[in-house]
Amino acid sequence: MANKLRLGPLPKQQAVKMTISLSATLRDELERYATEHTQLYGEKVNAEVLIPYMLARFIESDRGFRRMKS
Repeated sequence: MANKLRLGPLPKQQAVKMTISLSATLRDELERYATEHTQLYGEKVNAEVLIPYMLARFIESDRGFRRMKS
């Protein structure tokens, strides 16, 4: 039985470029996540591709933030 990742298949969308700094540990974890995502969904992705979707999912699931937006 394959493990499911919280981040499912990625939709196609237009992007803008931002520059961020990460700890080496977080970068390594993101790369491992990208490897698992690639194996599970069959579409090769790297951490740079996944980060915007992860951040969007985080914001969507933040109840406090949603309440402040209302």
